[in-house]
Amino acid sequence: MTFLSPERLWLLALLPLLAAAYVLVQLRRRRHTVRFTNLALLSQVAPRRPGWRRHVAAGLFLSMILLMMIGFARPATGVKVPRDRATVLVAVDVSLSMMARDVAPTRFEAAKAAAKKFIRDLPSRFNVGVVSFAGSANLVAAPSTDREAAIASIDQLVLAKRTAIGEAVFTSLQAVRSFDAQASQGDPPPAHIVLLSDGDNTTGRTVPEAIDASRAAHVPVSTIAFGTPYGTVDIEGETTSVSVNKETLRMLAESTQGKAYEATDADQLSEVYANIGSSLGWKIEHRDVSARFTGIALLFALAAGGTSLLWFSRLP
Repeated sequence: MTFLSPERLWLLALLPLLAAAYVLVQLRRRRHTVRFTNLALLSQVAPRRPGWRRHVAAGLFLSMILLMMIGFARPATGVKVPRDRATVLVAVDVSLSMMARDVAPTRFEAAKAAAKKFIRDLPSRFNVGVVSFAGSANLVAAPSTDREAAIASIDQLVLAKRTAIGEAVFTSLQAVRSFDAQASQGDPPPAHIVLLSDGDNTTGRTVPEAIDASRAAHVPVSTIAFGTPYGTVDIEGETTSVSVNKETLRMLAESTQGKAYEATDADQLSEVYANIGSSLGWKIEHRDVSARFTGIALLFALAAGGTSLLWFSRLP
């Protein structure tokens, strides 16, 4: 819980003073009673003392004051609410290692199918762009709400040599900046990069450089390590092992406040994309809940008044 007007909490310092004043009054009343020296006569002429009951109404009253002071500071709780806009760049590795069949039918085809499902499932007001990367990175679909354009760009992806993960991040960040300058009107929507890859960064700018750029732009990068350690591809008649470099992808994600996932088959990849879409689709807002404290304070006030009337025929 947080407070929207925390400076008002200083009023809580007055509550101990009020409690101390009550205790002082009770002590003075007790001393005044003891001055009546004929205690036997006092027990006959004085009414029966209420004992602990007289403190109940006071306790309820002080509790009411406490709750009202807290409510005056406008307490708030975090509430998940749907985002109505965001910019998502889906960066797809199109290096030759994506031909591996350790994920059916191939890593490449499974990735394309899951990426298209992810794009379709995003909220309609999200802007989605697509980046492909192999030896270089290219923006193949600029960020927009046009889902069909983004899906069509994925269908047209072709494989190429080498892997430029760093360049994919830089190209995605440039796409975000360009879109924000054109469409945000000074209030850019939150952005997120979803990068799918199965290999090392073999060319272009390094992953640490990409991390620095993403952190400076406050754009998280979530990664999906695609494939298994046992993948192989046939290139020019030679069989080459293409295992996943999960460590590099995890470092990229965790260093930019994104999330690192692993997908070993098409079904699991679909679940990963669904999780990413869910995290993008919600944000935390602080909602004022002072009315709750005011309502509970009212109940304590009624209880204090009720007990005082019942036991002493007067209000506290």
